[in-house]
This record gives sequence, C-alpha cells and structure tokens, in this order.
Amino acid sequence: MLLLKNAQTYQEHRFSKKDILIKDGKIEAVTACGVQDTQGCNEVIDCEGKKAVPGFIDIHTHGGAGVDVNGATAEGYENISRFFASQGTTSFLISILTDTPEQTLWCIREYKKWKKMEHKGAKIAGIHLEGPFLASAYKGAMPEHLLKKSPDIELLRSYQEAAGGEIRYITVAPELAGMPEFIPELKRLGMQVAIGHSGADYETAVRAIENGAHAGTHVGNAMKLMHQHFPAIFGALLESDKAYCEVICDGRHLHPGTVRIILKAKGTERVVAVTDSIMAAGLPDGEYKLGVNDVVVEDGDAKLKSDGTRAGSTLTTIQAYRNLLRFTGRTEEEILPLLTENPAALIGLDDEIGSIEKGKSADILLLDEQNNIDRVIIAGK
Repeated sequence: MLLLKNAQTYQEHRFSKKDILIKDGKIEAVTACGVQDTQGCNEVIDCEGKKAVPGFIDIHTHGGAGVDVNGATAEGYENISRFFASQGTTSFLISILTDTPEQTLWCIREYKKWKKMEHKGAKIAGIHLEGPFLASAYKGAMPEHLLKKSPDIELLRSYQEAAGGEIRYITVAPELAGMPEFIPELKRLGMQVAIGHSGADYETAVRAIENGAHAGTHVGNAMKLMHQHFPAIFGALLESDKAYCEVICDGRHLHPGTVRIILKAKGTERVVAVTDSIMAAGLPDGEYKLGVNDVVVEDGDAKLKSDGTRAGSTLTTIQAYRNLLRFTGRTEEEILPLLTENPAALIGLDDEIGSIEKGKSADILLLDEQNNIDRVIIAGK
C-alpha cells in the first residue's frame, strides 16, 4: 500500500486537501487528511505544497524519444512509454499512420508483444488508426497512394481481430462513398469514430455525427474550414453538442484565439487536448520519420521534407497543459478535464482512468505550484 498525505487533490472539478490511499495499483480511498492509518503502508509520501491530479491521457500520438509508432518494435513502444511517463502521460493510444496492410498488422503485432512485457512507463491503452479512409485533398502527412476511397469492413475486421479488440479509435473522412452509413459498422467493431482529414460539407459531417461519429481529429487542421455560407466539417463539429474536438495546443497548429473560440463553442467538457507528437518529441531539431515520410524539424516545428506540410508536433502533454492555461486564461480546474476525464470518456475507459476515485487505476501526477512534475504514479508505482 502507498499513502499520499496532504495533497491538494483534484476531484469533481475542484481542489481540496486530501489523503489518497493506494492498494494493489488502484485507489483504495480518498479521505480527509489524517484519517487513514499508516500501518501496513509500504510507503508514505508527504505531498504538502503539491497538487495531486489525474494522470494525463493522450489519444493521438505517433511517437517520441526517437521512436516512430509505424516502425516501432515492442521495445520501441516501451521506450515511448517511459518517455511519455516523464512528461505526465500515464495512458495513451498509439496512432498508426496510414500504411500498407502488412505494416499496419506488423504494428499491431508489436503492440501485442509489448503487452506481454514488464513495463515501467505509461500504459498503452489501445490503438488509434488514423486512416486509411481519408480524403486525398486533405491528406496532410498521409501517403496519398495508400489512402482508400471507400470503406472496407473486411480489412478493418482483420485489424481488430489481430488487435484483440483493442483498436479503440479511428479517424475517417465522412465524404468518402458510403462512409456516413458505414460508421455504425465501425462502432459495432468496437471503434470510436472521429472525422477528419476531410473536406466534407456541413450536411455530410452532420450526418456522420448523427450516425455515431463522436469526435473531430485535430480540429482546424487537415480539414475544410468554416465559411459563413458553407460551415463545412469544421462548423458541424463546433456546433454539435455530442462531438468532442481534438485540439493540438502547441501554438502552431492553432492560434491561441482559435483555441479560445473552440472552448467557448464546445465548453470544457467536449474538448480533448492531444499532442499528435512524432518521434522527434523530446529530441533536438533534425531529420526524422513519420510513417513512410521524411520529416524535418526546425525550431521544434515538424514539416514534411518534400513540400513543407506540417507533420505532427513535438509537443508533450505537460507542455500542452501549460500552453492551455496560458492561451486561455482559464483555471486549472477548468483545463484539467481536457487531458484527463474527456479523453477517457471519448474512448470508453472512464470507468478505469481519468479521475481520482475509489476503484480506479492509481494514475496520479504530483505537480508543484508552477506545474512542474514532482512525481508520476502509474498503477500505484
């Protein structure tokens, strides 16, 4: 057992001083300070002056610390996990960029190998497929020759079977032939659906959301933007009361004013902060890979070597958190859900992670007053 004493603990969107008892990797109790008996505890940590917040969850990342998800071995995934843990991420989805079926299945098999290893970093909570059913005109860093123009249920079923049902999230372009009607099939396969890399008009995007699409991928990027006469996919996502909006808050993908507008439109309960990081996260400027693409990073900004298209980011979750506080002027209590309970709810894991509650995984960050990471606890370790 582990006891965290005197922590300013974030629960139900506010901070209050509490003790947190952790047993067998889960939160056993959250109580008033001094109530818990320390007898039987292997370790007692005095958290005076520290904030205890839920561990951050990143549902859209392509790598970090020199490892690209599309080329990662199981050991490479472990390296990503350990780096992410140092940056405040306690759970994440590996985002597999559009690739060949053979390489995609290889990535899935390496993930399954990783699951059997002993871990000392962030938990990989499953897989995000970014493609291959995306629009060529809004492909971003996607290899155009590997994009598919219509849904393929057999292909996706083969991926999900290989993953043991752990593909939790997929990005699709709703304007592809038959895609809005196909979304319920994706849901039946156990995949939460996001729309993105798309030039869909407003009506098509609305139909996709009505049919079960529950999010927009890196909203404002690689999608048709809103015009006063043609709101397009961007307008449909902003208007929807159901859909979450992913935001990349590195100051490059979205202007701080745009971040504020999205938050005003959606409220803090329907925005999810993501990194969309690539293997260059945590490393200096230079040349890197993103799937099959060659990428150049200058001043921390990742772009395709071929044409200068922005290609992911070098962002980490703790940087995203600090940026959001600075960009918006909102309180910590308002911003924390974007990195904790919202992503957990979107991918259907909010009964396990995303908040500090009895019975949930003990994934907790201890932060100082300047939001520097003092300690990271993952499954009680």
